Amino acid sequence: MNEGYFDGSMPRAVLEYYLSRAATAQWIYLSDTLDDDIRVILKAGIKFLGRASGIWKAEMPDEEHFALSRAAAEKIHAADPEIILQACIFEAVYREDLESTKIPARVFEAFGMEPEDRCFSYDACTLIPGGNMPDISRTETQLWFYYRGISYIDCGYEAFHMGQIHLYSARDRGYRAIGRVIGMLREYGRLHARRHKVLFDAHSHSLVVNGVSLLDYNAMPFTRYPVLDRPGERLVLVREGKSGGGISPEGVYEKALPFLYEYDNWGGKDHWAHAYLTTEERAWAQWWGYDQIAWFASQEEEARNTFLDYTFKWTAVNNPDGYFAFPLRRPLQSGEEAEGFPFYKLNNRSEACPDGFSQEDTAAGLLRGGYEKYRALANPSDLLDYGGRDVDDPETGVRLPEKVVLYGSFQPYVGAVENDSNSEITRMYYVGDGKYALAFVMPYAGEYDFGISTWGTLSACVSEHGGCPYSGTGNKSKLEVPHDNTVIRITFTYMTNAITIDVM
Repeated sequence: MNEGYFDGSMPRAVLEYYLSRAATAQWIYLSDTLDDDIRVILKAGIKFLGRASGIWKAEMPDEEHFALSRAAAEKIHAADPEIILQACIFEAVYREDLESTKIPARVFEAFGMEPEDRCFSYDACTLIPGGNMPDISRTETQLWFYYRGISYIDCGYEAFHMGQIHLYSARDRGYRAIGRVIGMLREYGRLHARRHKVLFDAHSHSLVVNGVSLLDYNAMPFTRYPVLDRPGERLVLVREGKSGGGISPEGVYEKALPFLYEYDNWGGKDHWAHAYLTTEERAWAQWWGYDQIAWFASQEEEARNTFLDYTFKWTAVNNPDGYFAFPLRRPLQSGEEAEGFPFYKLNNRSEACPDGFSQEDTAAGLLRGGYEKYRALANPSDLLDYGGRDVDDPETGVRLPEKVVLYGSFQPYVGAVENDSNSEITRMYYVGDGKYALAFVMPYAGEYDFGISTWGTLSACVSEHGGCPYSGTGNKSKLEVPHDNTVIRITFTYMTNAITIDVM
């Protein structure tokens, strides 16, 4: 049986089969290069297309929207029926959309209500009068979410991105309302979805009620740290939080659910930041004065390819439960107006796709290679449990330190402050037998230095020089990084002060 097969149930191994072959294909149902997009999808072996359909604000009448969504799904599934298409139900509602859309009788009936001949009410949906944030605790909003969900399922979509779920559930005590809607959509999917199963994610590290996760996996954009001592608008990625655990929708306890990273969009280029901020100020203004995908698209082609490679390796090393949704198609503006190309496209630039950004070969190579060889050096799955708590050396009875920090000149290139001996970003993990380890990706070749701070202070540091502890920031070891995007793991044995460096 194909490892991507599922029908009604999806074990974690099958879910990870799709997440490990994921790409964001935002609004691909509107793509004017769909044939070339499908060529890239097949070439790269992409199996999960995130954000493939959805609305933000009044793009077109709903009847037309769903007809186009269905047509695109049918065409993509004709090319590869295994692909999962994801639709979006966002944290935004607009009067134009709701008050021009009739509520189907079956939606009322699903909630045990008498059908009415009316459109959705914008005022009955919003969290704040006049605002665009929906309030899921209100029945009208639940009707709207359910209507959109079953309509996408009918069009062949098998996954949902639920946006910034913690915002519109602010008044939903105990997540009862959003839990109800997701549960109803799961049941509808069990009966009517292509393979009798629908998946849910949202921008969340965890959404667990009574021990059970409402989501199949968690998803978040990346976090960055700007680099100011390199030419151009450089940045590195920063580990932030972890994916929470709980009983999965499949009924299996997971210490950490799968996690999906992406380059997010929210407004494109910030023209004010570029016009009025200094270089240093703009470095900290979002991603150098852009949203994430617009920053990425603004880099030179070689730099984009290198950053994709870095992101893939960074994800594998820093979150063994995490996966990277490659940007197949992502808007480069807020949706109000466009500058230059309105979308980033992974496609190689050609007559078939004159607005491609030419990263398809890099993405295809990384996806074919997979995550596993980098996972071999990955940090533990529970990224906030560093271990070593109440652990004693069996021979001497010496209490091992709970906190051990790797510090030095390399730290800014992994998102930490240089020479910060108390950093949580470069804190090492206890791996047993008196050993601590940390793996990371160095995006730039060169010579750096490092030391190991036991207990997170400068009063008892260790380097490779003689194996004796020292005090202060001097006497650190050298770290030779042979090429860009080098994967490194440093292991430290507390009782012997032995240090091992693995380089890939």
